[in-house]
Amino acid sequence: MSPAAPPSPPQPSLASPSPSPSLTGSALPSRGARLLDWRVRFGVLALIWGFSFLFIKVGTEGFAPFQVTFGRLLFGTAVLAVALVVKRDRLPRGARVWGHLTVAAFLLNALPFSLFAYAELTIPSTLAGICNATTPLWGMLLSLVALSEDRPTRIRAAGLGIGFMGVLTVLGAWQGFSGLDVTGTALALLASFSYAVGWIYVRRTLSGTGVTHLSLAGSQVGLATLQLAVVTPLFTSMPESVEVVPLLAVIALGALGTGYAMLLQYGVVAEVGPTTASMVTYFIPVIATAAGVAVLGEQLSWNTPVGAVIVLAGAALTQTRASRRRATDGAHLRAQEAPPTRVGMRPAGVGGPSRAKP
Repeated sequence: MSPAAPPSPPQPSLASPSPSPSLTGSALPSRGARLLDWRVRFGVLALIWGFSFLFIKVGTEGFAPFQVTFGRLLFGTAVLAVALVVKRDRLPRGARVWGHLTVAAFLLNALPFSLFAYAELTIPSTLAGICNATTPLWGMLLSLVALSEDRPTRIRAAGLGIGFMGVLTVLGAWQGFSGLDVTGTALALLASFSYAVGWIYVRRTLSGTGVTHLSLAGSQVGLATLQLAVVTPLFTSMPESVEVVPLLAVIALGALGTGYAMLLQYGVVAEVGPTTASMVTYFIPVIATAAGVAVLGEQLSWNTPVGAVIVLAGAALTQTRASRRRATDGAHLRAQEAPPTRVGMRPAGVGGPSRAKP
C-alpha cells in the first residue's frame, strides 16, 4: 500500500539517492541466477501488496481503524528492526534528518494507512486498491508545482488526463455516483494523495543524506509507530475480545506488507533497477481486485475493472521520460527515480511499491 513505493512516483518506497550498500555488493548472484530470483521476489511483492487491502478489510472487522494502523506499524517496525540488527546498519544521525523523517512518517505511513483503514469501513477493498493506483497521477500533478525540474511532456500530460478519466469511470460519474460511498472513497483518494505529497517531500529533503534505504525506512516506520501510539488511545478503547482472524490479518499486514515487502523491494531495485521494480505498482490493483472478489465475495460491476485499466494506462504514461533527457542525465536520472519505499506500499501499503504502498 504499502503501498511505500525514491522520489518519483509511482511506487511505494522511501527515497534515497542510491541502493543500500548492503544490497549492491559482490554477494549478488550471477546474472543467470539473478533473473529467476528477482522475478520470483517481484511476484511475491506484488501479491503481498495486493493482498494488503484485503488484510485491512479483515482487520477492521475486529479492531478500530487506528488500532489496525498501529498494529500494522508495530509489526512492520519489528521486522525492520531485526533486519537492521542483522545487517548491523546504523540509524540516521542529526536532528534535521530526524525532523524530516518525522514528517515523512506522517505523510507516508501514519496518515495514509489510517485513511485507508477508515475508508474500508464503508467501501470494498477492491475500490481501495484501485484508488491507491491513482498515486502516480497525484504525483505528476503535484510535480508541476513542487518539482520545477520535472517538466511535463505532452505524453505525460495526456496520461494525467487519461488517468483521471479512468477514476471517473471507476466511480460511475455518468450515473451520478449512485451507490457510491462518497466519504469512504474520498478518504481512499486522500490517502493516495498523501503518498504523492510524501514522496515529493522525501525527494526534496532526504535524498543525498548518505543514509541507507534500510536505515531510513526503519526509522521512518518506527516514528510512525510512535505517532500512532500517541493517537490511538485518544480515539479508541481496548476491544472487549480479540478475534483470531482479524488479529492474524493485522500481523500479516504489518510483518509482510510493511516490513518484509520493503526488504524484498530493496533487493529487486538493487538487481534490476528502479524502473523495472516500479512495474509492481501496476499489478497491485489487479491482485487487490481479484482478492476482494474471490476471498471476500465483493461485487464487481463492469466499470470498475474497465476504469482500473484506464487509470493504470494513464499512470504508466505519466511515468515516461523524454529520450533526450534520459540520454543526457544517464546514471543521475536512474538514481533520482529510485522508488520511494511503500512503507507501503505501498505499497502500500502498499507501501508504496515504493511506490509504494496501501
